[in-house]
Amino acid sequence: MEKVQQDCLECPDPLSDSEREMIQDTWTKVYKSCDDVGVAILIRLFVNFPSSKQFFSKFKDVEDPEKLEKSTQLRTHAGKVMTAINTLVENLHDEEKVVSVLKAVGKSHAIKIKVEPVYFKILCGVILEVLCEDFSDHFTLEVAGAWTKLMDSIYWHVMGVYEELGWVSSSTM
Repeated sequence: MEKVQQDCLECPDPLSDSEREMIQDTWTKVYKSCDDVGVAILIRLFVNFPSSKQFFSKFKDVEDPEKLEKSTQLRTHAGKVMTAINTLVENLHDEEKVVSVLKAVGKSHAIKIKVEPVYFKILCGVILEVLCEDFSDHFTLEVAGAWTKLMDSIYWHVMGVYEELGWVSSSTM
């Protein structure tokens, strides 16, 4: 077992006012379909990264994406993911609130569920991928750049929580 390093991650640049506005504007469009988008994100995560299902006892052995899509537990967790993102986006102007939400998410995933931190990096990438594809009319390069900065910031904060907790990897990924 080895301690996970932050890979010398530097703190991402803070979002500018215009980037916060772009994120909040596009999120308004995304959040209108939050249930479907959340499910699409998790299905993409599980199809492209099947090992990520290991943390979900109710459907870790389900291979068929259509069965996954109908899973009540998947839909419930998708809702939690989307609610957390919504809280972050609504509070982009309040760094303390953002940090508080990410600390709670990081701690619960590290301590209770023992999710390897690499899955947060993977999930951030999947979120960007789904949003850019499903909302391509709204995700210009500039908007995608702002969202990328947000996802980098999310990952950086969560990694900081794992580091604070002295995270020790439970597998050799």
